[in-house]
Amino acid sequence: MDKQTMIEKLNQDLASELAAIIQYTTYAAKATGPYRPQLTQFYLAEVPDELGHAQYLANKIVALGGEPTTVAGKVAAAHTNREMLEAVLAAEKEATAGYTQRAVEADELGDKGMAVQLEDMVRDESGHAEEVERILKDWPE
Repeated sequence: MDKQTMIEKLNQDLASELAAIIQYTTYAAKATGPYRPQLTQFYLAEVPDELGHAQYLANKIVALGGEPTTVAGKVAAAHTNREMLEAVLAAEKEATAGYTQRAVEADELGDKGMAVQLEDMVRDESGHAEEVERILKDWPE
């Protein structure tokens, strides 16, 4: 893998992190019903992690000689609490898979520091996914 390809992939990851920030912020506002306070708190508590990931990616893109994207990825349209949680779960699983692959690619590029950071991000994203799975476990249809 060359630097330019890595920059392109990291920019895709950055767009996804920017989308996650928008997703969590929007879903916090849209949560309804008796669990609204807990859902709002849950969503907003995720934003700092996603923002930290976005900042790392932007910094790494610049360090590799690239230009960080300012365009967020697509946020899934969701209307009910269940739909929002399912959309978050899908996004977190996608991020986990993406960062797992990116860590391998960073190793191939010879950037062990980036590989380790991406593995840490895998841990964060998989932890988020596990939490959402637990919330959804007994969630009413």
